[in-house]
Formats: sequence, structure tokens, C-alpha cells
Amino acid sequence: MGNPHTSSEKDGMRINKYISHAGVCSRRDADKLVEQGRVRLNGEVVTEHGTRVYPGQTVEVDGDRISLKDFDYILLNKPKDTISTTDDPKGRKTVLEAAGISSDNPKGMFPVGRLDRNTTGVLLLTNDGDLAHRLMHPSYEIAKIYFVRTREPVKPHELDELQSGVELEDGLAAADRVTYIDQRLNKTDVALEIHEGRNRQVRRMFEKLGHDIVQLDRPKYAGLTAGKLDRGRWRRLRPHEVRSLRKRVNLK
Repeated sequence: MGNPHTSSEKDGMRINKYISHAGVCSRRDADKLVEQGRVRLNGEVVTEHGTRVYPGQTVEVDGDRISLKDFDYILLNKPKDTISTTDDPKGRKTVLEAAGISSDNPKGMFPVGRLDRNTTGVLLLTNDGDLAHRLMHPSYEIAKIYFVRTREPVKPHELDELQSGVELEDGLAAADRVTYIDQRLNKTDVALEIHEGRNRQVRRMFEKLGHDIVQLDRPKYAGLTAGKLDRGRWRRLRPHEVRSLRKRVNLK
């Protein structure tokens, strides 16, 4: 899915696009690699951002030869006790393992954003560096919906506080929308939508109000939902889902 070989062979491909499509990093970060003299084309250090790569040429980043990969997009319904990294020195289970990706990770897959170890729900894994960079960039305001279960009932005025903003150590954090999931049943189950992606943001917002979260799940991210996908299961995105994601962040 997502063949990146879009440039015609006679025109070649810009070096930053080549590096991104090899799954190394985003184009913006690829430009930085060039500026730092860490990229070689046919053995020569690349000095110009506009350098183009043609069929048969070799590209190296930090001495390692890279090559184009087809893009892959996996939706994981993340289970608890899983780490949102590509590997873990402590030997804990990673989201790549949960998605059936081997330890050598041949396609260069990585999680887009993070869910902490015990937060469950929708997580995207891909090797599309440009898409990942934009989805995580605050300027695109990608919506995320969380279901929160607290130990004690959340008071109505606390819902207002969550939406108007809670002062955290790294600045004011506000939800876009907050509501009880079903106030007729109990007031310990809250749904909130945010577009920021700060570390442990939802947990910290509730902790600031004195609430202990006993369960945290993300049922929706950038329009993607788990649907009938059971916890701990995964699937590849459908073509229309990939198109929708790229459209959200103004990528063709």
C-alpha cells in the first residue's frame, strides 16, 4: 500500500523526500541531516537540499545505506502493559510486538504519538514520516477522544474547569469538549476531546483536580476508530482511510 515512487525516473527524487520515503524521518528532519553533513549520495556528502536521487544511485545516512520502502499503515487497538516505542531496553512488550512486527522491523515502522503504558485504544503505526510528522504537529490540531473512568465522581463544575483550562507545570491545558458518557448511570465516566498531545496530558489534568484515573482509553484518533477491533488486535488501514488522514494534514 502507498507506493512512494511517485517521481518519474528521469526527474529523480529530492533527497529529503527519498530519506523520508525510506522511513528514516520526516522531510523537515531530513533537511537537518543534510545540513549536518550526515547524508551521502554515491559516497559523496550531500550539501544541497535540492539534490536529486536517480535510479541506480546509493544513499547513506550516518553510514547506513537506505532504500525506498512502500508505506504501511497499521491501526492497533493498544492493550494495557504495552510501551509505545519501537524497542524497550527493559524488555517490556512494545506496540510493534503487539502489532506482529518482528524485532528487526524491516519496514521501519514506528508509533505516531504515544499512549502511556496502561492507556488503551487507537494507535497508528506507520513508516510514512511526512504523515506522522504532520499528525503530531500542533498546528494541524488533530482531534483525539478519550474515555476516562475516575475513582470518585467528577462534579459538573470540574467538567467546566477541564474545558476552560487546568494549569499544569508546562502551561494551561484545556479540553475542546467534555461530557459525562452517561450521567444517568454514574459520574465517574467522562469523555473528552483534545487536540494537544503533551505527555500524559489527560492524566495530569484529572490529577490536578484531585482525581485518580482507574481506566483510560482512546477510542478515536484523527478520525480513526477501533470499531470491531478487539483490544490487542490490529489491522492495516484501508485506502480511503489513508487518503482521509493525508487530506487532514494537506498531503497529496
